[in-house]
Amino acid sequence: MTDQHDEAPSERREPRLPPRWFVRTAWVVHRGYFRVTGGRRGLWRPRSDKWGTMLLRTTGRRSGREHDVIVAYYEDGPDLVTLAMNGWAPAEPAWWLNLQAQPDAVVVTPDGPRAVRAREAQGAERERHWAAFRRLGTDLDGFAPRRPHTAVVVLEPR
Repeated sequence: MTDQHDEAPSERREPRLPPRWFVRTAWVVHRGYFRVTGGRRGLWRPRSDKWGTMLLRTTGRRSGREHDVIVAYYEDGPDLVTLAMNGWAPAEPAWWLNLQAQPDAVVVTPDGPRAVRAREAQGAERERHWAAFRRLGTDLDGFAPRRPHTAVVVLEPR
């Protein structure tokens, strides 16, 4: 029996994901938990070995209404960095489509709210952030083939 880590990269199997209904339910429960606790629970700071979670508030590209989502992030100086991965489903997450149409947003971290402007990291910067997320315990390279492209989103203070 071969250990998955001993296999050549081309022979590695994609990691298993829970069913889509479970992933979506977990997102709804997480946001609900955050709301029910008045924002006192449900967000955590990133550590040197683990990403944190923040609430991201975007403006709907069609409705113009505010939309909240909780996403993983890490800090890169004053910037916050996240991945537009939609639970590794092929479609782009709605929050990323909203940010492409209206890049100004608000995030809430355990340290409080802040105004940000979103942009997609490119080239060497993207590779640096991807490598940082890889070190934070996420099997990015195993899950990434499920999506045509996963944007690395940089949220800069404004």
